[in-house]
Amino acid sequence: MPAGNPALVDLIRAKIRRDGPVTFAWFMEQALYHPVHGYYSSGRCAIGRRGDYFTNVSVGPLFGRLLAAQFAEMWELLGCPNDFTIVEQGAHHGDFAADVLGAARTDSPEFFSAVRYCVVEPFSVLQERQVETLGDFRKNIKWEKSVSDLEPFRGVHFSNELLDAMPVHLIARAEGDGDWKERCVVEAGDGFAFAIEPITEARLWQQVRKIPQRESGDYETEVNLAALDWIENVSSKLIRGYVLTVDYGYSRDEFYAPERTSGTLQCRAQHRAVASPLAQIGHADITAHVDWTSVAERAEECGFALHGFTDQHHFITGLLAHLVRAENTGLSARRALQTLLHPELLGRRFQFLALGKEAPSESLSGFTFARDARKVLGLS
Repeated sequence: MPAGNPALVDLIRAKIRRDGPVTFAWFMEQALYHPVHGYYSSGRCAIGRRGDYFTNVSVGPLFGRLLAAQFAEMWELLGCPNDFTIVEQGAHHGDFAADVLGAARTDSPEFFSAVRYCVVEPFSVLQERQVETLGDFRKNIKWEKSVSDLEPFRGVHFSNELLDAMPVHLIARAEGDGDWKERCVVEAGDGFAFAIEPITEARLWQQVRKIPQRESGDYETEVNLAALDWIENVSSKLIRGYVLTVDYGYSRDEFYAPERTSGTLQCRAQHRAVASPLAQIGHADITAHVDWTSVAERAEECGFALHGFTDQHHFITGLLAHLVRAENTGLSARRALQTLLHPELLGRRFQFLALGKEAPSESLSGFTFARDARKVLGLS
């Protein structure tokens, strides 16, 4: 039996025996989000030096302070409404929310008094940890199980490393075969293996047709339909304001570059790569880079305007130049800033995508030093 959660392994095996090969998107959904045994839903996911991976929030409260300044600017651009809602999805233990609200209370009291903070959290084990972390701000916060449960709101929807963890379809094209196929999961001995199956889902075919034509040769990659559904759902709830999402990925041309023949899928546990996503099921993180062009395209189809796209180094530099007072910063904060900005640490790893709906056309300070977003993403 493959290493991992035995109950989850048995559940997947039973599904395959009953229905045949399953898509990797379904498999990944179970491995990460099964209500009881999934990597995230069980609370097993750990962030930081002693966890499975390292992210912006791991650096300390500075990241939240910086984003609080950007949110405050958004509030001002929207006319300083008294019901500005920050929706955060993928809040983990609530540290980012605590950092944002703490910074707003200290640096922007008027903004703080207008903020309503909503955490989208489907899993009770994580909500319990968030409630504990956010005890000082309990009256400012509410929780919802899903984007669909949100009341229509004005403000900003924020996420940090959300899209990369959404279930993806794996597709492949073999040397000498011009047709794309789907890599599905089948039972193999005591574990699981990949098998090539025809693509049967119309929506998947629609996205596959957007992949740039490349020279012949074996090629494997991913398609993230869940991210496209997500931006549609957010659009249905955001009346006026912004979406700001942070993650790692590429424009479409870079994502499907000729040399990227094995895609971007990765699996990690305790800061080490796991050889296969079909092992350590429910005990390891599974992610894939974001195709930013596809997300931006779908967003525009849903009524959003593209307000900016840049890497973290340039985003934070823009904030520092216009919004954040950096003097009298202690040694630990200076070290945190270096980690967030440094091109070889987190500065070039993450990108920021900003979308606006019924929002002013003024540029956000975080994108002061950004290149032309439409050109970078290859949008017409």
